[in-house]
Amino acid sequence: MHTSVAAVGKVRSANAGRAGVHPPLQGEGRTAEGSPGWGDEEAQRMRKRPRPLPARKSGPTSPLQGEAKEDELPALYRLMTWMSPAYPVGAFSYSGGLEWVVEAGDIHNADTLSGWLTTMIRHGSVFCDAAIFCHAHRAAASGDVSALAATAELAAAFIGSKERFLETTAQGQAFLQITRSAWPTPALDRLSAAWDGPLAYPVVVATACAGHDIDVVSALQAFLHGVASNLVSAGVRLIPLGQTDGQRVLAALEAPIAQTAEQARATTIEDIGSATLRADIAGMRHETQYTRLFRS
Repeated sequence: MHTSVAAVGKVRSANAGRAGVHPPLQGEGRTAEGSPGWGDEEAQRMRKRPRPLPARKSGPTSPLQGEAKEDELPALYRLMTWMSPAYPVGAFSYSGGLEWVVEAGDIHNADTLSGWLTTMIRHGSVFCDAAIFCHAHRAAASGDVSALAATAELAAAFIGSKERFLETTAQGQAFLQITRSAWPTPALDRLSAAWDGPLAYPVVVATACAGHDIDVVSALQAFLHGVASNLVSAGVRLIPLGQTDGQRVLAALEAPIAQTAEQARATTIEDIGSATLRADIAGMRHETQYTRLFRS
């Protein structure tokens, strides 16, 4: 027996009413899933209507995850300024003996440069500077003038060659003069009063950081990054390397720098020392090198 379309509609409407579901109103259609819903035109208009934004809560908002606190920003700004290649201490004119090493053939590509600098950072003069930095920072932060003077004297006596002495003391003196003028702090005044001899670069930078309440962990990381960046820049110019290779070398030095920073903070004055004889010889040989672009 055939049933008309109208009869089917009546049966469905009656069943829907008994189930507690109202039959579709005139103009209603079915959604894509087959359930009752608005007609196609009305449904499209409803979907295009913008949803209201949730109401904003009143009161101060909480900082985002990883967001720096406002009291940390001045320290970050100063570290970025002081350790920038644009800070006029003349760091670009020194290679730490790399110029002779390149001429001797020890360094000739990115891998050999990375290996040489890793050894310098972990076991050479860069490690010694890092340990001296920590002791100078502690002395300046605690106001121990006698300990600060003793650290400055040791740093000046610890240098193994004439050009290396020029490199660290010239930068130290330049950093002292510029920072006392632009970023004055009593800590630098106390350093000058306590020690009238030559000032090594790490001692002056550490004292300035302590005087401006910059913690030793952040300060030492920035200092080591600045030293490594300058040595990589010298290597890029001497070998020569492309800028991308130079950045690859700098990226490879991230872990050695972190390890050296941790070790330096735990190193006593008596335990400061290096084991990079080839690098020390390079600094001495550079003094008589025939063709030179750098002062060390």
